[in-house]
Amino acid sequence: MNDLEKASRRKMSFFATMKAVFWSFFGVRKKSDYEKDAQQLNPVHVIIAGLLGALVFILTLVMIVRSVVGR
Repeated sequence: MNDLEKASRRKMSFFATMKAVFWSFFGVRKKSDYEKDAQQLNPVHVIIAGLLGALVFILTLVMIVRSVVGR
């Protein structure tokens, strides 16, 4: 079994992955939490969570700009 297959079989839940990605976007992480997450996160979940987080961030910015501009 190669490294990618091993990594994709990790058992951390998608919700826990979303939480880790949120804190990463926010920029606040403890070193111990980062190391624990690096061992347990499923890389497929991280990619999906990152894309969803980026989409939510962009949509939030668009809504803020529209409300300020007055459209």
